[in-house]
Amino acid sequence: MFAPRDPDEYLLDTERRVIRVRRHWTSLTWDIVETLGLLGGVVVVSMLLPHNGVVQNVLWYAALFIVLRFAYFVVEWWVERLVVTDKRFLICSGVFTTQVAMMPITKVTDLTYQRSLVGRLLGYGTLVVESAGQIQGLDRIDHLPQPERVYDAISELVFGDAKARQERFSMLKARRAALGRRPAP
Repeated sequence: MFAPRDPDEYLLDTERRVIRVRRHWTSLTWDIVETLGLLGGVVVVSMLLPHNGVVQNVLWYAALFIVLRFAYFVVEWWVERLVVTDKRFLICSGVFTTQVAMMPITKVTDLTYQRSLVGRLLGYGTLVVESAGQIQGLDRIDHLPQPERVYDAISELVFGDAKARQERFSMLKARRAALGRRPAP
């Protein structure tokens, strides 16, 4: 009832999912640093102040709040997904209120990915999507794992030969069916 919906529930029967990823764990870096800093501050203040029961309780409730806040950020990161299909791409997010940002693949006019040195070492990058009518949630996607794979898939969908793409996906489905596997998600 309260669990976020699976992003595949937003797909049409005629759509084929190409990629489904969540942001790289490094998108939580600032939240981790902030949480550790705040917890360290609470511990230091707790050690410096007299061991009065009320003050210590308030400090430890503050520490509990800090940990719960970080847990919420982790859950929020966990439920956010980028889904690329053969017709559109979506970003589904939200723990209590689900938000779905969508852009048709046909609206993409330019596609760029960027990787910093740290991004290359840790395996993430930034995807910049340009269209005539940009949707703010989809114009820049930071901390995207394996950006080359996502870039290649979207490039093939936008700029590739439609007939060759359809034949390739039909062959993949036929091969999986022959091996007794589920069709490609």
